[in-house]
Amino acid sequence: MIRTIRVLGAALGAFVGLGLAAIGTGLFTDVEYAGAILAAWTIAWLIVGFAVLPYLTVVPATWVISRVQELSTAEFVASVLGLLVGLLLGLLLGLPLSNVEGPLGTWLPLGVSLFLGLGMMGLTVAKRFDLIAAAEGAGLVRRPSTEADRRAGEPRIVVDTSVLIDGRIAEIVESGFVYGTLVIPRFVLEELQHIADSSDTLRRNRGRRGLEILARMQRDPRTPIEIVDDEAPAIAEVDAKLVEMAKRRGRVVLTNDFNLNRVAELQGVRVMNINSLANAVKPAVLPGEDLRVKVIQEGKEAGQGVGFLDDGTMVVVEGGARLIDRELDVSVTRVLQTVAGRMIFAQPRLE
Repeated sequence: MIRTIRVLGAALGAFVGLGLAAIGTGLFTDVEYAGAILAAWTIAWLIVGFAVLPYLTVVPATWVISRVQELSTAEFVASVLGLLVGLLLGLLLGLPLSNVEGPLGTWLPLGVSLFLGLGMMGLTVAKRFDLIAAAEGAGLVRRPSTEADRRAGEPRIVVDTSVLIDGRIAEIVESGFVYGTLVIPRFVLEELQHIADSSDTLRRNRGRRGLEILARMQRDPRTPIEIVDDEAPAIAEVDAKLVEMAKRRGRVVLTNDFNLNRVAELQGVRVMNINSLANAVKPAVLPGEDLRVKVIQEGKEAGQGVGFLDDGTMVVVEGGARLIDRELDVSVTRVLQTVAGRMIFAQPRLE
């Protein structure tokens, strides 16, 4: 491309040189060695055209294209619209100015159009965000929502250590019932690591389970996980840190801790308790319904036997102490809801 432009520039320079030499009776008429001087003159213009034409065409065009490519879509659209509006205003003002006698009638409309076009282009680019917001408010344009925009209004749920150790949160997240971003404070991670490094085997296994659950949830793209630094370093107690962080972020705490549940509710923080969720989704059992249960141990009261349903609900069988290790059909007599969960009292069915 550049080579072709240079050849054209050399040809154009040669023609310009010959044209200038032919002005009037000729620049080199009656000059000694006129032929040699004319040849040198033409060659000089040829070189000038060869060297200069790319800088008058390709280089400015390349610079303009690169600058346009650097513009964002909003800047480009705003500049084009501003230029069109400015030229339209220049046309409206230039019509009466063209009636001015003399050279001013020619140059004033051109100058006004150039000034208004470039001025409006600069103003629209500078105020593009305000113009877009005004157009959106008027319903003229609709900005496509991004992932960040969609998540901006979602709740931010501060997660307690007990939830990660419990492990059921992973299945809840995978089922899609948790809506929002799970916020994991760094001091919760440190507490999990401390538990995982414990010398006690049970505590160590619980800590490692919590870390595995967290890693599992991070691999699920449906519910984003955000690790944040300690935002309340002046507070020493972990539960108080969680409540304070929930106040600043989403006013939601996810926990299994009964005491943290009560403290957060007293301070106006919403609590999502997995134990409460588990109790809420258990099948409803009404007095008079029949169940099949295996009695595995004696109850607290004399003659009682205790069994459990598949979801962990305790079933107290009156007179079931003599039926341990046997499966039997029972009839529900009453259902008792306690803080720890639901208890079902039943009587063995008579054959």
